[in-house]
Amino acid sequence: MSEEFLKVARAAREAAAELAPLPRAPKDRALRTIADALVAHAAEIVAANADDVERARAQGTSEAMIDRLRLDEARIGAIAEAVRQVADLPDPVGEVVRGSTLPNGLELRQLRVPLGVIGIIYEGRPNVTVDAAALCLKSGNAVLLRGSSSAYSSNTALVKIMQDALAATEVPSGAVQLVPGQSRDSVKELMRARGLVDVLIPRGGASLINSVVEESTVPVIETGVGNCHVYVDAEADVELAVQILVNAKAQRPSVCNAAETFLVHADVADAFVPKALAALREAGVTVHGDERIAGYGPDIVPVTEEDFYAEYLSLDIAAAVVGSLEEAVAHIRRYGSGHTDAIVTRSQGAARRFVSLVDSAAVAVNASTRFTDGGEFGFGAEIGISTQKLHARGPMGLPELTSTKWVYTGEGHLRTSEGTVVCG
Repeated sequence: MSEEFLKVARAAREAAAELAPLPRAPKDRALRTIADALVAHAAEIVAANADDVERARAQGTSEAMIDRLRLDEARIGAIAEAVRQVADLPDPVGEVVRGSTLPNGLELRQLRVPLGVIGIIYEGRPNVTVDAAALCLKSGNAVLLRGSSSAYSSNTALVKIMQDALAATEVPSGAVQLVPGQSRDSVKELMRARGLVDVLIPRGGASLINSVVEESTVPVIETGVGNCHVYVDAEADVELAVQILVNAKAQRPSVCNAAETFLVHADVADAFVPKALAALREAGVTVHGDERIAGYGPDIVPVTEEDFYAEYLSLDIAAAVVGSLEEAVAHIRRYGSGHTDAIVTRSQGAARRFVSLVDSAAVAVNASTRFTDGGEFGFGAEIGISTQKLHARGPMGLPELTSTKWVYTGEGHLRTSEGTVVCG
């Protein structure tokens, strides 16, 4: 590893040890200090961001991506307010997850503790730099940030402002670090920093997440890929199903909890599909349908196997008619990403069966997939939505950025071959 990388990684490691035992009050003060500093240095951030935007335009980046990259004073104010909201959230560190007094008299507690050093690899939006840092600091963790090279000037400015703000607080400034360099080598260094970094969280598209999972020697929490489904059951309320589907697809198509496929039971297809196609057409959505779906409209694009696997993140949706709830579940198990899948039905039995059979991080009954979100679930801010099964699953708030330790307290308890002996 390069000396540059080792320097920031070791600084983060040292800062994590100092940060972990701090109580809530100094962490909250530090976060509010960061929020004030972001607002005070907004002009400096905007100037750095202008360099990134100019470079992106010169490289032919789409205006949609440039909009995600761009920062102005209003957006910086919103980022600062989000940091203040994190400060207001409960501190998970020290929470007793469970506890008891054992038959031998030992008092046993399982406590939440910080993970240590968290590496975040992410694309595009520079607001993630601040959001991720705030969540990590609140949960007692140091953070190594490796954002997109397209936002390098913005991220450099943001991290320096946060570090300078922390220097005036009890939280060590080394707790927020930017991984040096813009090449893929710097990403590889972060992925191979086992022993210096405790966990990696990739935030971005499928190719980024797959690359990190396959190449990292540091434990990884997968987040974000969302091939979400809406299944319209034979006993669905048709009007309600249309509204849910359009909201799930078109309310904000570029996010991971947007629907990418709808499935409809054959028994309700004649009543549902024409209305759904008309509503989707009005919302600007292109439908990629199977032969049955294609029979309901001339503008249906023939669906492919790749379409069923796709996370479009656009105004496109795949569609198919199925013969049963079980066939819908089989389709979801084959093509889905384990993020969020929904059923629309008036049958409690069908809803219960769907919930029990669909193995996803979130399952919605008569509701849009768009609700799978930390804020909507009442957790406050989130670091991402985990689609794996170990440690964390679904929206990852502050508690999911902690591990646990066991603490047991005795009065001179000794373990012997005969049992427990209490000395004194």
